[in-house]
Amino acid sequence: MMRVIGSEAELREYVAPPPRFIAEKGIDHIDPESRRFIEMSPFFLLATSAADGTCDVSPRGDPAGSVLVLDDRTLAFADRKGNGRLDSLTNLLQRPRVGMVFMVPGSGDTVRVNGRARIVAEAPYLDRLAMRNVVPQLAVEVVVEELFLHCARAFTRSRLWDTATWPVKGDVPSAGRIAKSISGTEVEAEVIDDALDLAAADPY
Repeated sequence: MMRVIGSEAELREYVAPPPRFIAEKGIDHIDPESRRFIEMSPFFLLATSAADGTCDVSPRGDPAGSVLVLDDRTLAFADRKGNGRLDSLTNLLQRPRVGMVFMVPGSGDTVRVNGRARIVAEAPYLDRLAMRNVVPQLAVEVVVEELFLHCARAFTRSRLWDTATWPVKGDVPSAGRIAKSISGTEVEAEVIDDALDLAAADPY
């Protein structure tokens, strides 16, 4: 009969406690090597939550160096053109705590940041976040409360960067097919794909 785990004590029946150097691996600032990693990262995941506890994870991508390290406690990144839902930003207005996972293509390691965020406009550094001469109107600042390295096991298991494991592009459901399946719209998937391709051609 299936057992539902309801406490950390029950979890520890199955998972041994970590070594001390892992349990205490987090720091409250951006060290020099983690800074280099973040500045080399063109992609990160941003986790937020709403007042009712519902969670959201949003992919964020820009050329490497687009996340600014303002000082040894503060990061900033642009809010780029998106789908207009504002899931992350409205969550931040309700609950400012965020989680971030930074990735560098080809590296199995990730740098993880937990902190407190705020949305800013007219910040003095917005010009530094411009892409294709488009200066963002808004940015998000994150004050680091915890930073730590996550090991490469997930990437090793998934072989994410191993191109030999990548599926043939035509076998992966397109965004249009997924959107049609989710929404039940009568619009053909190819039409949706064409519209999305057009939007993607002007990302800023």
